[in-house]
Amino acid sequence: MSVKRGIYLAPFDELVDPRTLAELASSAEQHGWNGFFLWDHVAYRSPVRAVADPWVALAAIAYATEQLRLGTMVTPLSRRRVHKLARETVTLDHLSRGRLTLGVGLGVERNGELEPFGEVVDARERARLLDRGLVRLNAFWAGEFQPPPRQQPRIPVWVAARWPHRRPVRRAARWDHQRDNLRSLHKLADRTL
Repeated sequence: MSVKRGIYLAPFDELVDPRTLAELASSAEQHGWNGFFLWDHVAYRSPVRAVADPWVALAAIAYATEQLRLGTMVTPLSRRRVHKLARETVTLDHLSRGRLTLGVGLGVERNGELEPFGEVVDARERARLLDRGLVRLNAFWAGEFQPPPRQQPRIPVWVAARWPHRRPVRRAARWDHQRDNLRSLHKLADRTL
């Protein structure tokens, strides 16, 4: 999984139509781009008025492309039901033939999409929900739900972090390290079976 050149877009206003996003992604793929990622928001601050669902748009993009890595930048797990996200990501991973990357993070409260919808605003609580959500998501992908993801040992996860905030950076490093450990365990299991 190598993304050398990627595009990330806000599916807002004139980019709210999933067909338009799929056409843009197809064109990006034809012109040598490696990745195409969408912001994950349910609402956004003014002057934005229209917001598309990134998961429906990513399904259209997956169907319209063949090699482009795709995903979200970033999905705040604190406002998602993790079991639902597990189903969505596995389905999209299969539809895309293993090209999905899940970008996760805390999200931000300044966009007007947390408090008006009864979501958790406190950053520390959102961090706890993110950590708990990552553990549950990994368990669903590891066999609690069937089918498993097409990508093994799991769907790649990019955890958002900004320096100098050390806890998010440690979380990102820890999650990346877990992926490497899972890959090693799968290789060992393949050799012993």
